[in-house]
Amino acid sequence: MELREKLLRGIDVGRATGLEIGALCNPIVSKSDGDIRYVDHASTEDLREKYADDPAVDIERSVAVDYVWGEKTLAQITGGSRFDYIVASHVIEHVPDLVTWVQELLSVLAPGGSIRLAVPDRRFTFDYLRQESRLSDILHAYLQRARRPLPICVLDYHLSHVHVDCVQAWDGTLDTTRLQHKFTFGQAMELARDALDNGAYHDGHCWVFTPYSFADIFEKLNANGLLHVACSDFADTERYRFEFVVAMTPAADRQSAIESWRAVKRRCTDGAEFPATATTAPRPESPEPEPGPGPGPGTGTGAGPRADDTAKPVARTRLASLLGRWSSRLPRGPGS
Repeated sequence: MELREKLLRGIDVGRATGLEIGALCNPIVSKSDGDIRYVDHASTEDLREKYADDPAVDIERSVAVDYVWGEKTLAQITGGSRFDYIVASHVIEHVPDLVTWVQELLSVLAPGGSIRLAVPDRRFTFDYLRQESRLSDILHAYLQRARRPLPICVLDYHLSHVHVDCVQAWDGTLDTTRLQHKFTFGQAMELARDALDNGAYHDGHCWVFTPYSFADIFEKLNANGLLHVACSDFADTERYRFEFVVAMTPAADRQSAIESWRAVKRRCTDGAEFPATATTAPRPESPEPEPGPGPGPGTGTGAGPRADDTAKPVARTRLASLLGRWSSRLPRGPGS
């Protein structure tokens, strides 16, 4: 099943009103599909200027941004509008304050509406060396009402960003002693210092998940009253893929929300069939260039039958195209 089909499962796009966050030039839903509005951190003109020289972004295909989400809340910029569904593909991991971001999404949902997220699985991406985000990390950002990636997030992302072939990660053939870092130690420290001293905005993956860790975090956020949202659908990471999909709906009953996330945890296949994460990858003296066509980041969970080898070139091509998209992406939402 393709990503779009997973994200939009059960939604009549032609009859519903939707909101897509951070579509840039790769929208999940196009204007020709139905009533869709686009949210981003900058206007259409500013985005085209920003990405004019970025080979990973086809600015001619960039969508027309309807709402710019920055200092104001999502409810304020949408003028009180309500939406039947909200789509955000590879966005939640970028937002500086995850809890507030989800709360704002919930604030603009119409009754019966849902949030659809595609989330990278760290085991098969450039986050391979990183540990999954802890509840305390997410709460720390929430308590600070972070509007820019915190220095610790900047540091962790840049210290641990490595080039990973997801097919090898899936097959258990990844040589973890040969992983190459994109950033040097000095560069990571300089960016973190800039974030700390000057409040600079340095984009990256603030949060790191596997399907199980994501469900566990959301179970705990619901159990402690910070979120009131249930998981209504879940698609685990498929072999030679690099993301999982979650659908969420507002929940009035706390216990039912908690149980929905526990059910996801029981379905997740995070586990022992994958090699342990390495911690000793060599760090270059200068940054590694982003690869062109070829191996890129990926994801997957261990469930399901092994895909035929013919799927591997397709996986690598798609992953390579998204590597450039991830490397240049800015967060969408508060703090953008």
